[in-house]
Amino acid sequence: MNRIPVLRMGRFLLVTVQMDLDDSTAAQLEEDLTTGIVKHRAEGVLIDISGLDFVDSFIGRTLVGIASSSRLLGAETVVVGMRSAVAITLIELGIAMNGVRTALNVERGMELLSGLVGGGRPGDGG
Repeated sequence: MNRIPVLRMGRFLLVTVQMDLDDSTAAQLEEDLTTGIVKHRAEGVLIDISGLDFVDSFIGRTLVGIASSSRLLGAETVVVGMRSAVAITLIELGIAMNGVRTALNVERGMELLSGLVGGGRPGDGG
């Protein structure tokens, strides 16, 4: 099973998905992120899916689940780098991305996260 690295950047966690996810890797990512939020007291999670060419209903639900779990643990989530084909597939699958904030790229995602958690620079703190 592949693991997606979860990097700490100050008060945020950063994940870069550089390959298509299988179900077990996606489930492991969700577990790693929730554990990381608690361990590092992260206030935000940024997930870069620009390397994701394919998405199915499980992966879509996992992204929504990550955002929901993060919010329950006190962290905001922003997904960046969504390709148009991925967005279209999510719509066609009927997956409501309620509660999932998106941004065009990592820079805009970090700006959005900073605004959501009270300003400051992404690397400030902890």
